[in-house]
Amino acid sequence: MSTAMPDSLQQQLLNDLLVESFEGLDRFDHELLALENGTRDTETLNVIFRVIHTLKGTAGCLGYGRIEATAHVGESLLSRLRDGKIDVSADRISALLALSDALRAMLQHLETVGDEGEVDHGPLLARLQALQEDVPPATSVEPEAAAAMSAATPAPAVVEDDGFGLFDDEPAPEPAPAAVAATAQTPPVAPRPAVPSPNSDSEIAPKASVSESAIRVEVGQLDKLMNLVGELVLARNQIIQNVTQPDPAALLAASQRLNLITTELQGSVMKTRMQPIGNVWAKFPRIVRDVAQELGKKISLVMEGQETELDRTIIEAIKDPLTHIVRNAIDHGLETPEARLAAGKPEEGRLLLRAFHEGGQVNIEFTDDGRGIDVERVKARAVQRNLVSADQAARLADREVFNLIFLPGFSTAEKVTNLSGRGVGMDVVKTNIEKIGGSVDVHSAPGQGTTLKIKIPLTLAIIPALIVTSGGERFAIPQVNLLELVRLEGEEAQRKIERLYDVPVYRLRGQLLPLVDLNRHLQLRPAPDAHDIVSIIVLQADGRQFGLVVDAINDTEEIVVKPLGKQLKSLACFAGATIMGDGRVALILDVLGVAQQTRVVSEMREHARAEDAREADQIDDRQTLLLFESRRGRHLALPLSMVARLEELPLADVERSGRQEVIQYRGQIMPLVHVSRFVGDELEERPAPGDDELMQVVVYSAHGRSVGLVVSRINDVVQESLAVQNEHAREGILGSAVIQRRVTDLLDVEGIIRVAVPSFHHHGDN
Repeated sequence: MSTAMPDSLQQQLLNDLLVESFEGLDRFDHELLALENGTRDTETLNVIFRVIHTLKGTAGCLGYGRIEATAHVGESLLSRLRDGKIDVSADRISALLALSDALRAMLQHLETVGDEGEVDHGPLLARLQALQEDVPPATSVEPEAAAAMSAATPAPAVVEDDGFGLFDDEPAPEPAPAAVAATAQTPPVAPRPAVPSPNSDSEIAPKASVSESAIRVEVGQLDKLMNLVGELVLARNQIIQNVTQPDPAALLAASQRLNLITTELQGSVMKTRMQPIGNVWAKFPRIVRDVAQELGKKISLVMEGQETELDRTIIEAIKDPLTHIVRNAIDHGLETPEARLAAGKPEEGRLLLRAFHEGGQVNIEFTDDGRGIDVERVKARAVQRNLVSADQAARLADREVFNLIFLPGFSTAEKVTNLSGRGVGMDVVKTNIEKIGGSVDVHSAPGQGTTLKIKIPLTLAIIPALIVTSGGERFAIPQVNLLELVRLEGEEAQRKIERLYDVPVYRLRGQLLPLVDLNRHLQLRPAPDAHDIVSIIVLQADGRQFGLVVDAINDTEEIVVKPLGKQLKSLACFAGATIMGDGRVALILDVLGVAQQTRVVSEMREHARAEDAREADQIDDRQTLLLFESRRGRHLALPLSMVARLEELPLADVERSGRQEVIQYRGQIMPLVHVSRFVGDELEERPAPGDDELMQVVVYSAHGRSVGLVVSRINDVVQESLAVQNEHAREGILGSAVIQRRVTDLLDVEGIIRVAVPSFHHHGDN
């Protein structure tokens, strides 16, 4: 007597099979490539064998006979390899990778349709069986094996190498290697139990893969979350009790505790979403191997910073663009072995992937040591395709030429292949990266190679934003786009805002800044008292700066991003919405969308191009610095990237914790450090501060904590190319440089904090 398995349990078992199998096959590919590259230890072979053995057994228990039979043949070959009866060879590695692709394709079909599919894998199975014989190890794939591997994918048309990399590909999946190529059928197997198909009544709808929607979280992290939720419940109970028995002191204490718990809970929840970027990079060695073999190239892949973490939603958003970039680097950036030897290079090209955190963002760099971008050829093709005029092309600096590769329809390939020549390339990559608030930049040197740099935010769920008011409505601007704030009053506002080619501009430190009036753009009525004051928010979009004019600048907050409804998704100037503390909704501005809609960036681009051509080579060497003074007028500077906020705080609010001066700041107890004490200026005894006396504070933040650097006066923000003289370095000072015709000391912020607040960095390490 048999009992039918409930559909819900069968579906759960299927989901478990899919998650474990996809993860196992990824590891299978990784270990196989390690085996091919010389890692011939027994444990590697054991890991490879266990993946297929486990998949076979689980599929068989659930009645998926086709998957079981296919895995069984591969298991037999792996068993002979593991026992040392046959040797590892290139054709055996290729056949096993083909097996991985075949199993993955069957699992994907099982997930989306509900069955294992009807693809005939007979030739692949015959090939795997033939390779079990004890024959001399091959050093390369046999012609017959190569033909079988490429049966499903037409050979690429011969195309002259265009000499530069990282663009001009279609964002389609990588060419299916051997497994998908095999078009034979496995032997008949027993029928499996029926599984309810999620789309049985209609066409297959695109949906997230089970393996992509699942996430692994450490039990310790879940325990921490549970404890925090318990603390949150206690704080809630205290606040509710205060409603019936009012006690202002108790309510204040409960509110402060609630704030601390919420902040810690937010960080812990975000940590559960954070995943190493190595999860995306794991498939790149396989892609590099397959594409390099197809193109007859030799390429080594080096990856650094795989442990760099970012939000899971960001990882999913960048997966396809990064794959696209890797494939293009192989296709266009790196030469054939013959061309490299002729140029005096090693025949094996090198592709470096590097990821790291900097300035609250994730930086990803792709560097190849290929031929570099042919500037003149790019110009010629851009003129040929009417993307720029011949006169404009002649005036372009190299940096502007590199940006042409991001224009829609740009391509230099002479013929269409399965890898390039369709005119669908880096414009798609750039669009996808900018959709998540990122940016893309390219640098290249002839004969040395090309580097593509991507900057993306850590997360899209909760972001720091500047809250502004315009036309009586509140808006949020992501801080990732924010450069600085400018306030003009009275006659200064009338005098300093000019018009150039019918575009309002403001001259900021010698550079023209195009302006966009948010009220005019959104057709809002300005506030009646906003005429004498002009608040300008300096933003960056598409590599260009512009100023957004608003009625008032309120404050910065961490906001929870909510997607827009389908009725508003067509509005390119909005990226989402958030709910403010008072319950009202504030729309989140899409900075790039505003710039594109107003055309201010594109219009000013042409007028500023001549000036940029003269200055482009100097910009890369400049640093953005905050200039300020100590109590005795000593001129000091620090990188603006180290500044979280600039504040004016009441002296009367300063308290003491032990020997440390502190102040209550944004729900934290923030230590205060007087810069003057570390640059040789002793503090003088001062009378008790008045109620309205303020101190200027530079806020430095790290590890979720902040330190306030108390300075005498904040002067300016400048961009300078520094010639630092290190012989003037001493405690608290990194060195000196001439900035704005004054000798200026560069502050050693981290060194000062280590001395003044020893627990600050120690807390971050824990």
